[in-house]
Formats: sequence, structure tokens, C-alpha cells
Amino acid sequence: MTATIGLGLAALGRPGYINLGHDEDLPPDRTIDDLRARTHELLELAWRSGVRYFDAARSYGLAELFLGEWLTPERREQLTIGSKWGYTYVADWRPDAETHEVKDHSLATFERQWPESLQALGGAPDFYLVHSLTSDSPALDDAKLLDRLRQLADDGVRVGLSTSGPHQAETLRRALALNGPFTAVQSTWNVLETSAGPALQEAHDAGWFVVVKEAVANGRLTAKAGETPFNQFARRHGVASDTLAIAAAVAQPWADVVLSGATTAAQLDSNLRAAELANESAPTHHPDGPLAQFIQPANDYWTHRSTLPWI
Repeated sequence: MTATIGLGLAALGRPGYINLGHDEDLPPDRTIDDLRARTHELLELAWRSGVRYFDAARSYGLAELFLGEWLTPERREQLTIGSKWGYTYVADWRPDAETHEVKDHSLATFERQWPESLQALGGAPDFYLVHSLTSDSPALDDAKLLDRLRQLADDGVRVGLSTSGPHQAETLRRALALNGPFTAVQSTWNVLETSAGPALQEAHDAGWFVVVKEAVANGRLTAKAGETPFNQFARRHGVASDTLAIAAAVAQPWADVVLSGATTAAQLDSNLRAAELANESAPTHHPDGPLAQFIQPANDYWTHRSTLPWI
């Protein structure tokens, strides 16, 4: 069984983000009303295309609010919502802000942001994740925080974590070893950065819900990146590079959902074509086949990612 494709709102809910060409994909002024309209347009298109998983976060600007505004009771019954806490959006709607988000995985931040998520979404998300846990985060050793997250899990919300950085596997394995409260993970995995794969398989085997983010590597696996070896490979095989990249993630046996980060209708359409490609028997989208040539050392990948500008 292959993963389904969801829609992530990281690049839609705020005017600045690190995706290549982000500034070109959104309306020129990028006002709140502009992004509200674009987010609602993409949510509607995704919904009509059968997408039933939507992902947001407290730090994605107004993403939770835009999603909550679009929801109806009928839609809410049929879809799954994941959101995240632990980062605070501080850019004040300025794409050129010096700082866009501030990380704090403390219990105090959770207690502040959980009610904010409830209000913005109009109710509880199905999944609530600690946002971008890294190996140096104190959250996994914070007994009071973990007890509070267990209470949330007891109330019926799936508690999880998202991971980032070159040590994703280490962070995930630490969370797995806790034997609760976490039962879901969202990790970066793409044909350039596959290092978390074995740990994600372990999480899947333990019954966790596994979501893939950054399947197109913030645009580095799309036409926005120019004449890269990956894009040349995709063209030789007659497929759009973003479609191929997402298909590779969808084909992973441990993945439940792979997020599209589309900001335009054309991008969403191309991303969703990956579901058909992943179901084909051709080896082009399997990372242990021809795509293995594109794998980078994790440290190299994350070093490059850290240089991407907010635009």
C-alpha cells in the first residue's frame, strides 16, 4: 500500500519562506487577504482532487486560521488535520524580516499555543506534533512536558514530533525509546536526504503514523533549481522533476502521508500526479535504484539547506 499525498501549508500561510522561487509563486503584494485567498484556493483544489490530509503549524503565519476558515463540519468529518507547536511566528508579515520564527519547546509554550491552535482551527487537530525536534532539544527529557503530552494523548489527540537536521534518526529513536506519549512523526525525506529512512521504518513497525515533509527539498528537486542532474534525469524519463521526487517518497513502504508544499494550482496538479507514477512498476522512482545516485551525505544536505534565503 502506497502513501497518500497531503497538503502542507508552510509556504502558504506566511509571506516569506525558504522554498526556491517562493516570492515568484505568490501574488506580488503578499497581503494577508492575498494569502488567505490563495490558501483557500489550494485547499479547495486539493479537496476536490481527493486530498484528505492537511498540515499546518503555529509558526506558519496564519496557516491554521486560513485552514479553520475553510473548514465546514462536513469537510472536517472526512479529513485529517495535523498541526505543530514549539515555534512562534515573529516576522510580523514581513518577507524581509531578520527573524521569522523562534523555537521554544517548553511546557509554557505548549500551554500557550495549544489554545491558540484550538481557536484558529475551530477545534482539536487529529495530530499535534512538537515542531522540529533536534538532538539537542530538551523536550525529550522534560518530564512535566511529557506528562502533559500524555494527557493530550489520553484525550484522543495523536501526539508526535517533527524532526529536522542531520541527526533526524537519532532524535526519532530517542522518542521511540520513551514508549509514549509519541505515536506520530513527520520527517524530512527526499531523494537527496534519505538518512532517516531506517528509523522511519522502525517507527512504522512500532505502529506510528509517518508523514514525509520536504519531499522536493524546498524546491531543489523542482524546475526552480535549473539544470541540475536530477532535473536532467527526470526530463530524460519524460516526467516532471517534482512529480518524480514526490513519487519516490510515496513509494516508501513506511510512509503514510507525503506532503505537497504547493503554492500554485499548477504545482499542486504536478505534485498529485506522483500518486499515479508511484503505482507504476518502473524503477525510476525507487531510491534504491537509479535515484540512488542523487543521495547526499546528511551533513552536506543540511548545510546547503541552511543557506537558503527567506524570500
